[in-house]
Amino acid sequence: MLTKEKTIGEMVAEDFRAAQVFRKYKIDFCCKGNRTIEEACENKKFDVAEVYSDLENIANEKSGDIDFNSWPLDLLADYIEKTHHRYVEENSTVLLQYLNKLCKVHGERHPELFEINSIFAEISGELAAHMKKEELILFPFIKRMVNAKQKGEELITPNFGTVESPVAMMKHEHTVVGDLFVKIDNLTNNYQFPDDACGTYQVTYKMLEDFEKDLHTHIHLENNILFPKAIELEKTF
Repeated sequence: MLTKEKTIGEMVAEDFRAAQVFRKYKIDFCCKGNRTIEEACENKKFDVAEVYSDLENIANEKSGDIDFNSWPLDLLADYIEKTHHRYVEENSTVLLQYLNKLCKVHGERHPELFEINSIFAEISGELAAHMKKEELILFPFIKRMVNAKQKGEELITPNFGTVESPVAMMKHEHTVVGDLFVKIDNLTNNYQFPDDACGTYQVTYKMLEDFEKDLHTHIHLENNILFPKAIELEKTF
C-alpha cells in the first residue's frame, strides 16, 4: 500500500516493480532509498502526482516478480553472492577489455572514452574489495545469526561489535560506486553511442547500462532488505 510516509527503498522492497517507475524518473532507489518520494522529487522537473499514478498502475497489475522481502536472510545473502557478485566478477573483466580496445581505436575522436575507462576501472576495483568484505565478514555473520536464532543459541559478539558497523561501511561504499556510475551516465549521455560507433562500441555501452541496472538491484537487495533486517535480527538476541 502506497503512503507518503514510506521511503522509496521500502516501496521497492515490498514490490520490486516499483523500481521500473523510479528508473523512468531517474530516482535513485538503492543508494538513496531512504528518502520519501516528495524528498526525491524536490529538485526534479516532473509532477510528484505522476510518480504516484505510475506506481498505482503497477500495483494494480498482476505480479510475477520474486518476493525477496519474504526470504530468510541466509538465503538472500547466498542469492546476492551467487547472482550479483558473480555477475560483477564475470562482466567487469570483459568490460575492461572492451573499454581498453575502444580507447585505442576510437579514443582520438571520442576522448571521453579514456575517462569512462578510468572510472569503470575504479568501480571494478572498489566492487572487488567490497564484495570480498561481504563474503568473508558480513554475510557469514548474518548466516550465523540466522542459525543461532533457529537453534535458540547465544550469539557470540563479533570483533566488529555490532552488525551496524560493517553495514554502515558497505552502504557508504555503495554510495561511492553509485556516484561513479552517475559520472559514466553523463559521459555516455545515458548510454547513447555516437553515429560512428562500431559493433564493439555499441555492445560495450549496452553492457555498461546492464551492469548499472544489475548493480541497482544488487544494492537495493542489500540496503533496503538484507541490511535493515540483519540489524533488527541482531537486536532480538
